[in-house]
Amino acid sequence: MGLMLRYEQGVRTHVGRVRKINEDSVLARPRDGLWAIADGMGGHARGQWASATIVRALDGVVLPDAFDDAVAAVTATLEAANAEICRAGHEAGGAIGSTVVALLIRDDRYAVLWAGDSRAYRCRDRLLAGLTTDHSQVEQMVASGLLERDEADNHPMAHVLSRAVGVRETLLLDRIEGDVAAGDVFLLCSDGLSRLVSPLEIETRLIDTPPAIVAGALIACALERGAPDNVSVAVIGCDATTLVELGQRPAGEGKGERATW
Repeated sequence: MGLMLRYEQGVRTHVGRVRKINEDSVLARPRDGLWAIADGMGGHARGQWASATIVRALDGVVLPDAFDDAVAAVTATLEAANAEICRAGHEAGGAIGSTVVALLIRDDRYAVLWAGDSRAYRCRDRLLAGLTTDHSQVEQMVASGLLERDEADNHPMAHVLSRAVGVRETLLLDRIEGDVAAGDVFLLCSDGLSRLVSPLEIETRLIDTPPAIVAGALIACALERGAPDNVSVAVIGCDATTLVELGQRPAGEGKGERATW
């Protein structure tokens, strides 16, 4: 017997106020405890295809019940997507790629895997904490002491990535794992949100608000501020259920949901 969690989610993606094509793709598989956001690059249709390729691959992966095996399956799927996007870039004669941030939850454990500057946060006990570090040239400058943290967000090189899916034959993923408690709220987002809405503003909206309402409010905030980029969010609230047999997946809203405003 073990304590299982049920998930309440809000998943939204919007093209923004400036761009004509949404190059973001969003995955929600609440029955399997898997969510992801991918932010494509390479220009219009290429970027859209790259992010969609990642989400399509994750939507089709068979996830074992064991936590470590499920993490390995997600990792292998992202590596396969990386190879496919790399091949397409070589054939097209130009760079194609995408960021990715993926959240996997199994019982009382979570893993976040990412490449690029799409982010993951967790709100616990009314406090927001960042789980990811941007893979960008600016972040490397901050880490090396060449740039102050408060100078990073508005730096002219802030958009230049040091890692992404599809740009190199070997995919470099970062990974963080931890425990999950009832009441935790996770947020995945593309940089179309994080460049416009501060962590403190995100924290304020997450507290005591249903995930579907939070997701809509965050998109609305980005749009109010001009939304020069596509913006995508996935908000996942974790609530305790009754004690059930281990291995039973929590009820959810169905596989592969993509909610678009």
